Amino acid sequence: MDLRRPPRSSSSGVEPKIRQVGFFTPDASAPSEPLPPAAAVPAPSAKQGASAGTPPASDDLSPGRLSPIADYDSWSRAPSAAELEENKRGLAEIRNEGAPASIPQKQKTSKAERRAIQEAQRAAKAAAKEAGKSAGAASSAGPVTSKQAKSAKNAQKKDVPQAASTVASEKKVNERLPERERKLDAPHPRMQFDDVHKVEKAKKRAVVNQSEARNRVELFRHLPQYVHGTQLPDLESKFFQLEPMHPSVYKVGLQYLSGEVSGGNGRCIAMLLAFREAIKDYTTPPNKTLSRDLTAKISSYVSFLIECRPLSISMGNAIRFLKNRIAKLPHTLSESEAKASLQSDIDRFINEKIVLADKAIVSHAITKVRDNDVLLTYGSSSVVEMILNYAHELGRKFRVIVVDSRPKLEGQGLLRRLVAKGINCTYTHINAISYIMHEVTRVFLGAASILSNGTVYSRVGTASVAMVAHAFGVPVLVCCEAYKFHERVQLDSICANELGDPDVMLKVPGKADDHLKNWADNANLQLLNLTYDATPHDYVSMIITDYGMLPPTSVPVIVREYRKEQLWI
Repeated sequence: MDLRRPPRSSSSGVEPKIRQVGFFTPDASAPSEPLPPAAAVPAPSAKQGASAGTPPASDDLSPGRLSPIADYDSWSRAPSAAELEENKRGLAEIRNEGAPASIPQKQKTSKAERRAIQEAQRAAKAAAKEAGKSAGAASSAGPVTSKQAKSAKNAQKKDVPQAASTVASEKKVNERLPERERKLDAPHPRMQFDDVHKVEKAKKRAVVNQSEARNRVELFRHLPQYVHGTQLPDLESKFFQLEPMHPSVYKVGLQYLSGEVSGGNGRCIAMLLAFREAIKDYTTPPNKTLSRDLTAKISSYVSFLIECRPLSISMGNAIRFLKNRIAKLPHTLSESEAKASLQSDIDRFINEKIVLADKAIVSHAITKVRDNDVLLTYGSSSVVEMILNYAHELGRKFRVIVVDSRPKLEGQGLLRRLVAKGINCTYTHINAISYIMHEVTRVFLGAASILSNGTVYSRVGTASVAMVAHAFGVPVLVCCEAYKFHERVQLDSICANELGDPDVMLKVPGKADDHLKNWADNANLQLLNLTYDATPHDYVSMIITDYGMLPPTSVPVIVREYRKEQLWI
């Protein structure tokens, strides 16, 4: 041990009880005291250094001031009980040096004292109430009731944190309102028919008795697959037994089942006219409001129509329009006035969104028809037929190619009507589309709906026609009313579709032999009759609507802007 080294001691003269190990930087704010010179401090002897019971303490742990190895011999022995107690006291003193003053605890009161305090508070409240009543009787400007005085007193007691929390909660509620409104406007999820429990519940409340098909297509098990041909006779027998169902709605359901009413516009107009008759004959039951009870009635009618045939997207938009008008009826209107208002709204929707919209589409599309054009259309679309008839009335010289497909063969009816008007026509089936496309100058197609991503949802086969036309460089023009636009996004024809009767595929005109007569008995054979398909926007050149001509990429703009203004939804 170096005897020339001065002993290490703390700056305060008190030997610390805790030895700190490591390197640290002293606090700059603390006043630094000069160390005593080495000559002024007596050097300890070797005996004293060896016999020291505790290790030398110092708060200077620089590398040059570490204790020598010889001092570690004194650390090997166990400390005594007195030393441990003294170290604990010293540690408590060091911890309490920089601690803030503790909060004084509330003095405990006895039960009698607490009771006296409560009695005093009650007496003060009663006096305040009496003072408020007397002041309210004396003042003529505005009487202040005891409840208002109590609320004012409670408002004064509120502190700043409570007010801040109230503002924050109101802000959160205001932020949640748009999300809640979006959830209300979102379409209801479609029923999955591969869920056994949901199907059983739907059967119990169903009006139409439907039996599931034996040979169901596995890929489309989520869609309803029933045995066709048995529902119509069953419904006809129940015509006078269904009291809650309005006769006009019941008649439209029978027309849907028989196929007498078809097409997007035709089905929508028939449904709205049936609802108009039902509203005309409606009477509000006692102890019920018109808006709530009529909405429930409309919902029951819609459920019945869905059992007859799944709704189209345009029909869903029309139903939402009607329910929105019912919900916004003023409460001051009488029953007759409310019913008259709803009937006029239905007439205005049919006139503006369907009839006048078709005329606007014709006025836009006629600019794309020129002399010596060869126009191709698929199936039978009412608005495309109006375009061709108007172009013929204007004296345009053109030829029409009508492409058709089994099993409905809708193009044959269109062909008869066009030939009767004197229009030059050619008729072919869809399997020959690639052989005649090189003659075509433009393709006009109808649509059941146009989705938010520009996908055209139309009769099955439309996608094939559009893709062949795109391959040949022929422009594809899709004519669709704006009320058929929908915010849904769909990428395929599997997740949402409608399955037709598979038995109609067995009927081939001109052939009497039916080789698949008992096809249902073969468990390995399934027949699929899809009704719609989805055409990607890449194969569509232009969409002609009642608001003008636009590319498929601009469909979300119409969906957003016109929905916001409540013009068509």
